[in-house]
Amino acid sequence: MKKIVVINGHPNKESFNSAIAHSYIASALAAGAEVRYIAIGELDFNPNLKYGYRQRMELEPDLEKSLEDIQWSEHQVWIHPLWWLGMPAIMKGFFDRAFLPGITFKSNEGGISEGLLKGRTARIITTAGDLSIKTYGEVYQSSGLVQLQKGILEYCGVSSVRSDFIGPLYELNEKDRKEWILQIKRLAALDSMRENT
Repeated sequence: MKKIVVINGHPNKESFNSAIAHSYIASALAAGAEVRYIAIGELDFNPNLKYGYRQRMELEPDLEKSLEDIQWSEHQVWIHPLWWLGMPAIMKGFFDRAFLPGITFKSNEGGISEGLLKGRTARIITTAGDLSIKTYGEVYQSSGLVQLQKGILEYCGVSSVRSDFIGPLYELNEKDRKEWILQIKRLAALDSMRENT
């Protein structure tokens, strides 16, 4: 049974991102996967890493549980809107507070970092209000994707990171949104059967 954790980075539980998350979860469960869900906007934690790495802040229970779910997983699904070419502040705060040295990565002798989330795969689903995938890639060099995929997930050892882009949302009518939801369900079914490589 595939172990999947779905992480929703949109702070509004009524968002299209939440609809994507719940559609993915329903399809993955139907395909036989075991699924856990993290809605970052509903967690109770301080997103400000106020001491940097000089002093460790105690992890709140919601962060501890989220890390447990991420470490339990074989496959991670990160869903978030693109705001100012990056993830929402609460999602960035989640990474700042939870993805810490000794938890998701460590520095070996000589200052070489090693990811501690090896053996896991991921999918990133990004939504954008007014950007097309062409503009995002050609003009902005997919900056938010680079941050999450390369700077965070792969740095922490996650491999085979796939990505999907939905936008511009303002151009989508109800029929378009339903078609995207069907596509998300198909992706979830595929992820549930795919071997971790």
